[in-house]
Amino acid sequence: MKLRVVSSKKEIPELNPNERIVHLAFRASNVDFLTLMKRCPRLRAIQVPPSYRRTISQAIQVFLDMQGISLLEGDVWGHRKDIDEYYVVSEETIGEIEAMISRGATAEEAAEEITKRTRLAPDLIRYIARSKISA
Repeated sequence: MKLRVVSSKKEIPELNPNERIVHLAFRASNVDFLTLMKRCPRLRAIQVPPSYRRTISQAIQVFLDMQGISLLEGDVWGHRKDIDEYYVVSEETIGEIEAMISRGATAEEAAEEITKRTRLAPDLIRYIARSKISA
């Protein structure tokens, strides 16, 4: 699973329209969110750093919910944008999450356990777990 890391609003117009998960590494305005959703119609999740999450308006949150786009809180630890524009969640980690869910663990339990072993954000782990449950 790959998250496209976006460092500034200037990058949004150049994004691949097929992006499904995006990490915004800048403090996005309401217009930036709308531009992102227009550019990437297949978007399923947007991850923002915890400090930015608190500044997102309720109107954008409601609009994202209406569009079926999850707003996740978290960071992409150790990622260097100058090397790769994507942050990759390893297949091994996704397999661990799937295995826990298939054994009957809740998304919350999976998030707690996997966060201890990796630096993935709990919201991202819960998102992966929910997507595997519904798949």
